[in-house]
Amino acid sequence: MTVDPVIFYLMVALIAFMIGLAKGGLGGTLGALATPLLALVMPADQVIGLILPILMLADIFAVSFHWRRWNTKLVLLLIPGAVVGVTIGTFFITTAPTGTLRTALGVIVLIFAMYKIFENRIQGSLKYHPRNWHGLLAGTITGFSSALAHTGGPPVSIYLLPRVFIATSAIFFFLLNWIKVPYYWYAGLFNFQLLWQIAWLLPLVPIGVWVGRWGASKVDKGTFDRIITGLLVVAALLLIFA
Repeated sequence: MTVDPVIFYLMVALIAFMIGLAKGGLGGTLGALATPLLALVMPADQVIGLILPILMLADIFAVSFHWRRWNTKLVLLLIPGAVVGVTIGTFFITTAPTGTLRTALGVIVLIFAMYKIFENRIQGSLKYHPRNWHGLLAGTITGFSSALAHTGGPPVSIYLLPRVFIATSAIFFFLLNWIKVPYYWYAGLFNFQLLWQIAWLLPLVPIGVWVGRWGASKVDKGTFDRIITGLLVVAALLLIFA
């Protein structure tokens, strides 16, 4: 797949800004759009390695906003499963054909979008009593989906729902992204020449964080999330069927 340089840089700039907006407070739904959006114009395996450093930069801001407010025990219960999930996910990335990987990415994003559509109903009707072993399961599913699509919110959201959610989620995904680094390195998913070429766009991340924090109290988040979820569905269907 040949990508027009202008389209490539515009897409990366948009994604860096979007990830910053999401980490700044406009919601994880927006951040989930990054990987499928770029995968529409690039091979999925290249996209995965390209977006991770952008996410890791944005994670620094997300963690700093909630410094030491997280529940360390819950994070430790999630991490072992996350390692298992990332291991399985990376194996899938390195063995699956590009077309299969693109389809799998679309399916994961579509599942995430469907969860967001019915999130209030699920959480409102869910009589959930968390157990420690649920952390292993939630971490594994999240690690797998995050390795493939940098999207893994629903299992962790459900697991953390009755507890400290925002801060614990922030530090967990910060650690999860660092867990992915040696796996991606071993799998050859980092294109360092390409990463160097987009380095000048990285300041858009903190700019996006600042705009996100400023706009979080001014935007109707319900309407905003519905628009982004609709875009997620469209992107997922294009990945699966186009």
